[in-house]
Amino acid sequence: MKRIFITGFALLGLLRAQAQTPSDSTDYKSTKLKVDEINLVSSYYRQDGNNSAVTGGIGTEKLTDVSNTIDVKLIRYSKSGKKHTLDVEAGIDYYTSASSDMIDLQANSSASSSDIRFYPSFNYSIENEEKGNTLGFGLSSSSEFDYQSFGGNVSYSQKTKDKSGEFTAKFQAYLDQVKLIEPIELRTNGNHYGSASRNTFAGSLSYSQIINKNLQIVFLADIITQNGFLSLPFHRVYFTDGSVHQENLPGNRLKIPLGVRTSYFLGDNIIIRAYYRYYTDDWDIKSHTADIEVPVKISPFFSLSPFYRFYTQSAAKYFKPYEAHTGTDDYYTSNYDLSKFDSNFFGIGMKFTPIKGLFGIKHFNTIEIRYGHYSRTTALNADIVSINLKYK
Repeated sequence: MKRIFITGFALLGLLRAQAQTPSDSTDYKSTKLKVDEINLVSSYYRQDGNNSAVTGGIGTEKLTDVSNTIDVKLIRYSKSGKKHTLDVEAGIDYYTSASSDMIDLQANSSASSSDIRFYPSFNYSIENEEKGNTLGFGLSSSSEFDYQSFGGNVSYSQKTKDKSGEFTAKFQAYLDQVKLIEPIELRTNGNHYGSASRNTFAGSLSYSQIINKNLQIVFLADIITQNGFLSLPFHRVYFTDGSVHQENLPGNRLKIPLGVRTSYFLGDNIIIRAYYRYYTDDWDIKSHTADIEVPVKISPFFSLSPFYRFYTQSAAKYFKPYEAHTGTDDYYTSNYDLSKFDSNFFGIGMKFTPIKGLFGIKHFNTIEIRYGHYSRTTALNADIVSINLKYK
C-alpha cells in the first residue's frame, strides 16, 4: 500500500513552490499557457474468483493492481479571446496475476504473471466562449508486455443560444497490436511470438440540457465497431472430449450502448446522480446498467458520497463453460466476462476541501478517498481503494 502515496507526495514540493507564486486577481486572461488544475490519482485493486479464462473457465482469478496517474490541465487565451486547453495525463500500473501465470502452467514462469502498463495521453481543445462551440482532438498510447495500443480522437461541441444545452459529437480510433502468446502446450515455435492487429472505431453523440435550477439531464448514444484479432491468444477452451484449444472468436464485433444521466439538486446539501445504460452487440450480449450516487455535504468542507451500481447481462452466443464446447462449434470461449451474470458494486466516497488548503498549500484544495466492493454471480469478488489529490 505504500506505493499508493508515492506520486502525490513526490510532487508536493513542486506544488508548494507554485502556490507561493502571487496570483493575478484581475480579470486579465493570460495569453500564455498556465496550470489550471492538477489531479494526482492512486488506487489499489484486488480481486479473486474461480473461473479463469486462462485455464478454460476454471481456476484462480487472483489479481492485484497498483495504479498511479497524474493529470495536468493548462489553459491560455488567444488574442481573439478563444480559450485553449491542453490536458496531459500519464499513468503507470503494476499488476500481478495468478491466472496469467498459468499460461505456462508453472508458478512464476509466465512473462504475464506480473507486468507494468504505461499509458500517456494528451488532449487539446479550442473553445469560443462567445459562440459556445469547442473543437478538440487528442492522442493516447498504452504499452505492456503483450499489448500495444495507439489511439486518437476528434470532437466538436455546440451550445444552444441560451447556453442551457450542449450537443457533442466525438470520434475515436484505437489501433492495437496483440502479442500472440499461446498456452504452452499449444506452442509450435517455442517462445517466439507473432502478433496480430485489433482495431476499434467509436462514434459518440451526446446532448446535455439544464431543465431548471435543480435538474440536469444528458442523453448518450454510441456505435462501436471492432475488427481484427478479438480473441485473447492465451485463453484455453476445453472441449467435451477433454482436448484443449485456443480461444476462437469472430474477427468483427458491433456494439451499441445507449444511456441517460441525470443530476438533481435536492437543496444546497444533497445531489442525486442517476445513470442508466442499455447495451447490445452482435455477439448476442444484452445488458442493463443502473447507477446511483448521492453526494451529501456534511459541512462546507466535508462531504460523503454513497454509491451503488447494478449490472446484468446475457451470455454471448459463443460462450460455454469448461468442457462444454464441441468440435462442431465454429467459435468458442470459456471467458466468464462473456457469460450471463449479474453484478453489484457499492461503496462510499469522502471529499475534504479545507478553506486554507491541504499541507499549507492554498490551491492544493481537495482530497477525495473512495472505496468500492464488487461482486458478481460468477463468484468473482473485488475491492478497490482510490485517492485523488487536486491542485487548482
